[in-house]
Amino acid sequence: MPSVTLTKAEAALALGMSVRSLDKYVMPEVRVIRRGSMVLIPVRELERWAEASAESTL
Repeated sequence: MPSVTLTKAEAALALGMSVRSLDKYVMPEVRVIRRGSMVLIPVRELERWAEASAESTL
C-alpha cells in the first residue's frame, strides 16, 4: 500500500533535498499532521507544493 504521509526525512528524500532545505523552503507552505512531537506530511501536499513551485523553462 502506498504511503499517504511521510516523515520530514522521507519527504526531504522524496523531493531530493536536505531536511534543512525542506524546513526552510517547503514546511512554511504545506499543511502537516502533528501528533505530539511527530510531524507527518501528506504526500498530496508535497505534490501540490512541487507543482506550484515548478517553473517553465524556455
